[in-house]
Amino acid sequence: MSADTVSMTGWGRTAPTTALLFRPRTYEEAVTVVRGCGPRGSIARGLGRAYGDAAQNAGGSVLDMTALNRIHAIDRATGTVVCDAGVSLHRLMEVLLPLGWFVPVTPGTRQVTVGGAIGADIHGKNHHVSGSFSRHVTELRLLTADGELRTVRPGSDLFDATTGGMGLTGVILSATLRFHRVATSWMSVDTERATDLDDLMARLTTADHRYRYSVAWIDLLARGRATGRSVLTRGEHAPPDALPAHARRTPLAFRPGRLPAAPRFLPEGLLGRTSVALFNEFWYRRSPASRTGELQRMSAFFHPLDGVPHWNRVYGRGGFVQYQFVVGYGQEEALHRIVRRISGHRCPSFLAVLKRFGAGDPGWLSFPMPGWTLALDLPTGLPGLAALLDGLDEEVAAAGGRVYLAKDARLRPETLAAMYPRLPAFRALRAELDPNGAFRSDLSRRLSL
Repeated sequence: MSADTVSMTGWGRTAPTTALLFRPRTYEEAVTVVRGCGPRGSIARGLGRAYGDAAQNAGGSVLDMTALNRIHAIDRATGTVVCDAGVSLHRLMEVLLPLGWFVPVTPGTRQVTVGGAIGADIHGKNHHVSGSFSRHVTELRLLTADGELRTVRPGSDLFDATTGGMGLTGVILSATLRFHRVATSWMSVDTERATDLDDLMARLTTADHRYRYSVAWIDLLARGRATGRSVLTRGEHAPPDALPAHARRTPLAFRPGRLPAAPRFLPEGLLGRTSVALFNEFWYRRSPASRTGELQRMSAFFHPLDGVPHWNRVYGRGGFVQYQFVVGYGQEEALHRIVRRISGHRCPSFLAVLKRFGAGDPGWLSFPMPGWTLALDLPTGLPGLAALLDGLDEEVAAAGGRVYLAKDARLRPETLAAMYPRLPAFRALRAELDPNGAFRSDLSRRLSL
């Protein structure tokens, strides 16, 4: 099997590195790549939506898994699906939604592979109800460093190390998933404004249990009494009788929208403090103070940015860092301090969202834990960015929280150890299963994983 020498980055378009890119089309070809990967090791890569360096491997091998994209079996009665790891959530929606089944967990993009979803143990707007992606995996097939294909199930150490393990325990080849039954491809959405961070947290705490999906856009440039002002959006799958007459004829149709592609490179500074402040003011004011029962297509509710191809170019050539952290319930003052710190630094982030997490899943490096999670985009050219994020890391760690490895591009290894208490067990299992380092990535080298 031939390979190409390719320069690649994460979705944030930072820290490019070069590797040999292989495109296996069979499980046997994937085995061949792993067995012959050389001293720099190998790592699996899906659709490249990890923001940082998790799916890069400077000087080594990278397996592009997107050609392994077969859906092997669908049980229409139970919503159980067996598919290759290279199948995207988009493809699963295309096939399963017309049958009345929806992916149990989706992040803000459907351009994610099943293998990537398991490796990052992705979460969505419904974590407080449905947990993370691994909760809905009943079995997976894993190619380990010895070239063997193992069947891995929940309850085993290897399953818990793999779900959230960023591809470092092996190459996920296939998985068996449980889907969520739905009656339509529409969402019934409630929207309301929150005047500040306390108001937002109170609304989330008192009413989140009534909704399957919940998320808040937060204005991180607002200061003073408006610090943390937000627009809270919550939704449920709409029943057929809520649809207008024209939609009832095809209630399960999957029709994702698409806007024209963004220019290859947008001017540097387009999303500076002034422009983002203007956008934030407009977005907050145009949002309804309170609106219930609005019908939205699933693509608009879950994946609005998927309609804008290459939206990651919006920050210009320098790219951006996405920073996401979680702090536990009872650490609300820490969240307040962090939001005030970001606001005081005048960080121009127009894609900032706050959510509540429910119970975490067993993955040793899985990110979600019960608490508050905030995600924000920051241009790499922001003055003082490195010092700001290092300081936020310390605040998060001191509060018993953690940052999300699937979005990380700059965390320090000593800080990581304070955030993930199962890290020693993960490293020990890796050393046992992969003593020669067949699976490595830029992230694993940077963080000594």
